[in-house]
Amino acid sequence: MMNLDEEVRLWTTNAQREKTENLATLYSIIVSLEYLERAYVRDSVNGKEYAPACIKLLAQYKSLMKLVGDDIGGVEIFMKRFKMDHPAALHRLTVGVPATVEHSAEATDGGAEAGKWVAETTQSFITFMDALKLNLKAKDQLHPFLTDLMSGYSRFKGSGEWEGRGKILHWLITLNAMKASDEITEEQSRQMLFDIENAYNEFFRSLSSNKST
Repeated sequence: MMNLDEEVRLWTTNAQREKTENLATLYSIIVSLEYLERAYVRDSVNGKEYAPACIKLLAQYKSLMKLVGDDIGGVEIFMKRFKMDHPAALHRLTVGVPATVEHSAEATDGGAEAGKWVAETTQSFITFMDALKLNLKAKDQLHPFLTDLMSGYSRFKGSGEWEGRGKILHWLITLNAMKASDEITEEQSRQMLFDIENAYNEFFRSLSSNKST
C-alpha cells in the first residue's frame, strides 16, 4: 500500500538529480524572463535596469542549453511539454539579445559621443565582414561579432526603419538558433556578407543624409 507521507524521489542517481535540477533552472529562467519582458513593456523597469538583467538571464540560458539542449530537443519543445505560455520569453530567447538592442532605444544628434558610436559601429561592421571573408563559419565564431554589431547599430536614431536592421536581426536569430559548433553553409556565408555589406553602405548613406538635413 502506498504511503502518502513518503517523499517522492525524482531521481535515483546523481546524474538524474543534476538533470532534474538543470531542467528546473531552465523553467525558472523562462518564467523570470517573461516577467522581465512584461515589466519592461509596462515601463515598470527602465532600460538601464532591464538590459543587464536580460543579458544575465540570456547568458544563463545559453550556458544551461549547452548542458540540456540535446536532451530537451529545443526550448519550444520544452515549453510545450510543460505547458508554458510565455510568448515574450520565447521571443527574447529566439532573438538572443535584449529588447533595447533589438529596437533602437537611443538617438544620436551629433557631438563627441555620436562620433564615438559611429567609429565603434564602423569597426563592428568591418570586423564581422572580415570574419566572413576569412571563412569563419561556426556560430561561436560569428555570433559575438554580430551581437556587438547589432548593439552599436541600434543606438542610432532612425535605425529601426533602415532596411539593414531586418537583415542583421534575421542573421542574429539564425545564428542564435544554432549550436555553438554548428557552421553556416557556403551559400549562407555569401548571402550574409552580401546583406551586411548592403547594411554597411546604407548605414553611411543614412548618416550622411541626417547631417545634410
